[in-house]
Amino acid sequence: MDFPKDLKYSKEHEWIKVDGDTATIGITDYAQGELGDVVFVELPETGEEFKQMDAFGTIEAVKAVSELYTPVSGEIVEINDKLEDEAGLVNQDCYGDGWMIKIKLSNPSELDDLLDADKYKELVE
Repeated sequence: MDFPKDLKYSKEHEWIKVDGDTATIGITDYAQGELGDVVFVELPETGEEFKQMDAFGTIEAVKAVSELYTPVSGEIVEINDKLEDEAGLVNQDCYGDGWMIKIKLSNPSELDDLLDADKYKELVE
């Protein structure tokens, strides 16, 4: 399993990478491995606003359907349209091409509530 050090993690198995006032969010390597083959991802519309830990979509795999949660509050500024036709990108490259949403942070201090790579690794082991 991969735990990139430059990311923050939620206890619900989402990762977040911050760039200025925008953050990219996806699910972790652990989460995609537990789900199995991802067959469908439902994402929000751009412009929608979410509070920290709101469900922003669902991910469907052969084994299960799970909700996706925003690790931080903010407005959706971009979604990964590729996942509509290629949901398997989540399994192939969860930290790269398999990202899900980009969100404009409305409360950057919420990042302090998230786990670093070492703490997340402890959580899943």
